[in-house]
Amino acid sequence: MKHIALITAGGVGLRMAASNPKQFLTLAGVSILERTIQVFDEHSLIDCVLVTLPVAFVDEWNARPRPCGAKPMRVVPGGPTRQASVFNGLLSIDEDHAIVAIHDGVRPLVSARTIRACIEAAEDTGAAIAGRRIKETVKRQRGELLETEPRESLWLAHTPQVFRKQLILRAHECAFRDGFEGTDDSCLIERLGLPVRMVEDSATNMKITTPEDLALAELLLS
Repeated sequence: MKHIALITAGGVGLRMAASNPKQFLTLAGVSILERTIQVFDEHSLIDCVLVTLPVAFVDEWNARPRPCGAKPMRVVPGGPTRQASVFNGLLSIDEDHAIVAIHDGVRPLVSARTIRACIEAAEDTGAAIAGRRIKETVKRQRGELLETEPRESLWLAHTPQVFRKQLILRAHECAFRDGFEGTDDSCLIERLGLPVRMVEDSATNMKITTPEDLALAELLLS
């Protein structure tokens, strides 16, 4: 069964307040997106890489030379939302029986261990995502009242989020039909009443969305 990395990089990164989309900003001399792709390029379980990009950047990216020995890579134009971009990527995959690892293009510090653990869990269950258990006390506000949530059952969702291709494609098709927009891919599986396995991730697998995040990532790399 083929293992495909689907790197989502179709956004414009408004919170970064930069002239270029955040995925093209440099992190220790290399673009964030290139660093993210490299992790999957070098992973022994990944067969090929699929990247969604803003339409205006597709030709420029395709013209870049690929490193010697890199995995096969294709670029797909992104859509108006992250969910639409992922859906475009899934529709471009010819293989019916594949494992698809969907990953944010601005999470360049994901570990090879996390990728492997998520892939192995998805092969077993059909759907698995990386995440971290919440350690802080979590409050829910209802008017003037506060309620304390039981944190033992709460997770922060990360990527990669890994699925059997036919399963995640069906979930996206149902969401598109119903006009449902989720905040990640696993919630589309949840809508179908199907289980998703959580895989414990590290704190360093951060999503770079602000200048402060970029500065912290630089520090972690150094």
